[in-house]
Amino acid sequence: MGRKVTILGSTGSIGRQSLDVIAACGMEAAALAARSNAALLEEQARRFKPALAALSDEKAAADLRVRLADTNVRVLSGEEGVLEAAACPQADTAISALVGIAGLRPTLTAIRGGKRVGLANKETLVCAGPLVLEEAKDYGAKLLPVDSEHSAILQCLEGNRDRGEVKRIILTCSGGPFYGRGLQELKTVTREDALRHPSWSMGAKITIDSATLMNKGLEVIEALHLFRVPVEKISVLIHRESMIHSLVEYCDGAMLAQLGAPDMRLPIQYALTYPKRIPGPAAPLDLWSCGTMTFGKPDLEAFPCLALALEAARTGGTAGAILSGANEAAVSRFLAGEIGFLDIPAKVERALASVPVVQDPALSDVLEADRAAREAVG
Repeated sequence: MGRKVTILGSTGSIGRQSLDVIAACGMEAAALAARSNAALLEEQARRFKPALAALSDEKAAADLRVRLADTNVRVLSGEEGVLEAAACPQADTAISALVGIAGLRPTLTAIRGGKRVGLANKETLVCAGPLVLEEAKDYGAKLLPVDSEHSAILQCLEGNRDRGEVKRIILTCSGGPFYGRGLQELKTVTREDALRHPSWSMGAKITIDSATLMNKGLEVIEALHLFRVPVEKISVLIHRESMIHSLVEYCDGAMLAQLGAPDMRLPIQYALTYPKRIPGPAAPLDLWSCGTMTFGKPDLEAFPCLALALEAARTGGTAGAILSGANEAAVSRFLAGEIGFLDIPAKVERALASVPVVQDPALSDVLEADRAAREAVG
């Protein structure tokens, strides 16, 4: 596969694994962008030799410019630099892996370039799903999911002739590090406890979202936009072993599931090679030694973030942007040691109750909802 790829968020977990896939599959990195990790971006730029490298942090970008002065890599800075990397004309594909609302404008920029976009930044669709999908249609861009669950759903739908035959989508969820604990037991959990995910190695923000089950709520909203199904047709299933990545149930009672080892390189590769499959770096699942698979229902009382996300999905409009912005701000404060674990859903709920929802929003409405939600968190 001769794809030329821009990676937005190249120094994060998804970005690093995307570069593993690119190297293993004979692709090229056309542009790399990140927030502030100049040292790692220098290593990546020297290995993959992109045309552009961008850091949104101006000071870090100045450092990177010095580090790469002996190369042909053009170093860009600030948000505008990241947007220029997203629009890189040498690239036919972009992996959107920036964290949070910061990924929205770069993703839209890649879409407006008519690129294939591998979407790992779920907040893009959570905050502005209809707007993003309309732009993808207008500019002829192909949106493909990189989240393991949504990649699994896409694969389970591949042979489907009529979406009317789909009874429901079932998103699997590991349950995070606190599965089985009640609300009272969660009052004293620490940052370190919440960062111990049982199955996946991810960045801090998404790991905390997995611990609160907000991540699964965001994925429900992402799925309803990606696959154009109402929230009532999406269920969440606890599956601790993280080997079944999601399922689709059909009207005749048949269920199709996609299985694989908990390795993000597989969904990343599928987004890059779709609809073809080629050998890659992901480890295969050994069914003879994987052990028992278990299933259960999520506890919405102990993990109210999932319930809040489901309500935001039903509300629509800018409710997703309010949910996402408030959660991002609350998680940041939790990671900084300023609030407790259960303060996260409490602050998100307060933002959802206090910030007005705009239906059929423009991009400016989405960004204002995000800003107001963060302000409501404090």
